[in-house]
Amino acid sequence: MYWRKKMNLDKNRVAPKVWLITGCSTGFGRALAEAVLKKGDYLLATARKPEQLRALIEQYPETAKAVRLDVKSSQDIQAAVDTAIATFGRIDVLVNNAGHGLIAALEEVSDDYIHQYFETNFFGALRLMRTVLPVMRQQGSGHIVNMSSTAGLVGFGGSSLYCGTKFALEGTSEALASEVESFGIKVTLIEPGAFRTDFNGRSLAAAEQSIDAYATVSGASLQWFKEMDGKQPGNPLEAAQAIIQAVESPHPPMRLALGADAISLIQEKLEWVKTDLNAWLSVTVSTDYTDSNN
Repeated sequence: MYWRKKMNLDKNRVAPKVWLITGCSTGFGRALAEAVLKKGDYLLATARKPEQLRALIEQYPETAKAVRLDVKSSQDIQAAVDTAIATFGRIDVLVNNAGHGLIAALEEVSDDYIHQYFETNFFGALRLMRTVLPVMRQQGSGHIVNMSSTAGLVGFGGSSLYCGTKFALEGTSEALASEVESFGIKVTLIEPGAFRTDFNGRSLAAAEQSIDAYATVSGASLQWFKEMDGKQPGNPLEAAQAIIQAVESPHPPMRLALGADAISLIQEKLEWVKTDLNAWLSVTVSTDYTDSNN
């Protein structure tokens, strides 16, 4: 393949990485896709509507390829991974970015919607990781980057299901990091605060059936997101550079918070946890066996 020949032309320079990024049509995915291509890396860009990536591919025809990928489809996932290997010969970085927000109280969403939502926001990432891991194990290297959120560490009223998908991704990623460390594979969670992407607009879903009792919770939260749209403090272009910096680091973080608001929220959560632990310490330790009653 032309791409493989080009990748081996200059053996004196650091080899460019091969990235597979989901959800490249807008937001963080698009910003990161453009950033990795601009720095000279290779990219398999994916989206449910790959025609939305045409301009990106035309700008970088020698280093980028686009394919359709719906993360709910195991066939799409396998085809994307196969295409990356056939085109570039390896996958150095997987970025699980596809997904969307949901503002709704737990009671305001049906069982069917909940299942579909977890399919997109959580199980899709699991399928991609499970499909890419054998490739990375065989390579003896790789980096999995999972786009989480401050909502992966902090529970927000009106976002119980969104938080649920991100908490699940956080726990899985943390455990996975221990499972694959010996294979030379790294795992990093990205935890953004509020960034000026389309998250508050096109990528934000609302309750299927609103319940008046939750008007001050999910209703108020939805209104806040609408009012903040276009005013978020986070810059997605800077976020893309931060992610690249983490990937290029010999010692990347397990978690990378993005934005001053993210740091503030996470620190508040840690203090809250610490306060509860200290307040209930005597009860906590009272549940252990003592030497006298072993």
